[in-house]
Amino acid sequence: MSGDGPGQVAKVSLGRLFRVFLYIGATSFGGGVVAYLREHLVHRQKWLSDDQFISALEIGETVPGLISTNVSVIVGSRLRGVRGAIAAMAGMTIPGAAAVAVLGLLYSHFRSNPEVKALLAGVSAAAVGLIFAVTLQIGRREIRQRIDLAILLPIFVLVGIFHISLLPALVVFAPFAIWLNRPDESELSRYHAQRADYHAQMAEHHAKRAAATGSEATGEAAS
Repeated sequence: MSGDGPGQVAKVSLGRLFRVFLYIGATSFGGGVVAYLREHLVHRQKWLSDDQFISALEIGETVPGLISTNVSVIVGSRLRGVRGAIAAMAGMTIPGAAAVAVLGLLYSHFRSNPEVKALLAGVSAAAVGLIFAVTLQIGRREIRQRIDLAILLPIFVLVGIFHISLLPALVVFAPFAIWLNRPDESELSRYHAQRADYHAQMAEHHAKRAAATGSEATGEAAS
């Protein structure tokens, strides 16, 4: 994910990173967590741009594990490295783990209670509404050409209707999707030029630091 644009933020403390993900993990329900993540990370905290959030979400969906946990690791790592990934993941998972531990003990006693069933049905309906809203918001940004539908519709039919596992569907369609969205020569040239400029700037920065350190060591030796 690129660090350009709205997603480029000042250094975030580990405590704040943990607290934000702790709040998301404690107030999100079911599949609606994607909507909560987008609301907090893009709009409230402004840690990511929409495109950066979509990139994190795409990676989180295509690797093993829970999407919310994967996204928290990606975002935490982007903001504060390994320690940030651990803080974000801990904040994201602690509320759910604690709630499940408690509810698991109570479920056998209250599972036949009609009021509890009604509560869970209402939460499920709200989560479905949140997923649908985020799908529309993200879809408007990602589905821009007819060729995108050539990837979306077969995956939807295989996974949603025929209940084929996502992994074989990705194995079949990922090479096709990558080929269709391959960058052109001019885009590749711009990317390599940017990377070369970045590495040149880093080399200059390190050279200046080395020279400054050498000067300080010479001054101390002379004194």
